[in-house]
Amino acid sequence: MNGSNCSTRPDGADLKLTRRGNEYIILANGKSLMSSRMHGSEEALATLACQRARAQEEPCVLVGGLGMGFTPRAALDILPRGATLVQSELVPEVVEWNRGPLASLAGRPLEDPRVQVEVGDVAALLRASRRRFDAIMLDVDNGPRAFTQSGNDALYDNDGLAAARAALKPGGVYAVWSAWDDRKFEHRMRYAGFTVETHRVRARLKKGGPFHTIFLGLTAA
Repeated sequence: MNGSNCSTRPDGADLKLTRRGNEYIILANGKSLMSSRMHGSEEALATLACQRARAQEEPCVLVGGLGMGFTPRAALDILPRGATLVQSELVPEVVEWNRGPLASLAGRPLEDPRVQVEVGDVAALLRASRRRFDAIMLDVDNGPRAFTQSGNDALYDNDGLAAARAALKPGGVYAVWSAWDDRKFEHRMRYAGFTVETHRVRARLKKGGPFHTIFLGLTAA
């Protein structure tokens, strides 16, 4: 690791990329936020979200939150050649890590010509988009109950859900990764006009690990 493995988020939270043997860990204020050893649920987020989009010739999908690149990698693996994947990431250093020490973990997804990287707030990107995306995948913080940045609450409140709904094309899918179940969030999704499914998946899929939740919001074609 080199001297560029630390970053400060806009809210002041400290992010640090560390390595223990073959495992990479991103810490938020000293607490483990994600590990390269457990990424099955991030891959499931993409697989579930892109089931409809994969059947189209030129779908456009959004991934909010880059992490270690496993979600965009899984999406790219099932999307067609004509797809566009917009990768939104708030912290520039996380993009740099994914182009540097983390690049090979997920097979260098940012180098795929279908990817457009947008450094900035995904909530602002959603508000500025109208009927743009066939699928929206959010892996921001630890889900609807913010862990590292209280400002993320606005992404999952009624206004945030309305913005996401408006940014989807007819038949689009809204998908959210969460570390926990959240019945209140499910109710807000229904209030926003989504047909809601919840999927409990293992962090390592068939290899075990803790359970995570994928919320799917489906819209009519």
